[in-house]
Amino acid sequence: MNSRLQRLSGSPLAVIAGLAAALLAVNVVLTPGLFSSGQLANTANLLVPTALAAMASVPSVMSGRGGIDLSIGPILGFVNVVFVGVLVARGFDSGWVVLPVCLLLGAALGALNGAIVAFVRLQPVVVTLGSYLVLGGAAYVVMPQPGGSVPGWCSYLSGAWLGGYFPRSLLLILAAAALWAAARRLGVAGLILAVGSEDRAAHTAGVRIGLVRVAAYAMGGCIAALGGVALSVLISSGDPGVGRQYTLAAIAAVALGGNPLAGGRGSMVGPFLGAASLFLIQTLLSATHVSSLWIQVVYGLVLLAAVSFNATLSSRLAARPFPAGTS
Repeated sequence: MNSRLQRLSGSPLAVIAGLAAALLAVNVVLTPGLFSSGQLANTANLLVPTALAAMASVPSVMSGRGGIDLSIGPILGFVNVVFVGVLVARGFDSGWVVLPVCLLLGAALGALNGAIVAFVRLQPVVVTLGSYLVLGGAAYVVMPQPGGSVPGWCSYLSGAWLGGYFPRSLLLILAAAALWAAARRLGVAGLILAVGSEDRAAHTAGVRIGLVRVAAYAMGGCIAALGGVALSVLISSGDPGVGRQYTLAAIAAVALGGNPLAGGRGSMVGPFLGAASLFLIQTLLSATHVSSLWIQVVYGLVLLAAVSFNATLSSRLAARPFPAGTS
């Protein structure tokens, strides 16, 4: 047990958990009102789209072949404008209708990316960059300018329970976690990890690599659709230009959370904590009156630092011998 605790204490997940805790402590000292019962729901509403974008990036990265999905941000934005500019505008505002349609839309967009990567055998960065541009333009076709409104259940999600200490928008995070838990229970997550770790060995074992990669991208698209709903909750309208800003933040959060960008390993918890850390860095910059124009610079620097640090840490962990008597 002690050896396991020692290995965990030096793992990337432990590092990002410590960083998130430290950033939270600093933010509480500098801006205590941000986490008060009256403001906690608004704070969570700002965090949830970024966290879901990071979680949506995990399955494609895990599937290997450099599966960085650049289209995650535009999927958030496209789902947002379809939700507000098409479904709600035509009277389809029930959550029992909107949510399944948005999830199916996100899954279909992700599956299309995955099919091109798996069967046409193009590089994931090239495919998803094309999707980034197509979806970014399509969002403006659907809704040329910001506008519209969200139904009442979205406004309800923007609030909180327990006297303001349990933001209801966190239910979307729980939905994404439940989707990933179901994938683990059904063995899909294990197949994604096997393909990302060594696709030739997986093929030899009888795994249908192409279908697994399509499933990975479809799952990412489905979680990104939840992010699109969270974005709608946040801005209470449709905006064709707002989704793309989440792409770099999502990639940085995955790397910061300790998931190797080469695939084959990782978790959902690390990228969630990475997204929380990036959000806390942003609030810290605001508290110290640093211009918001610097946030993209910070994301880029965090991405470079996280990739370098995790590569070094992973090499050290791989080289560390197991103590006698452990397995």
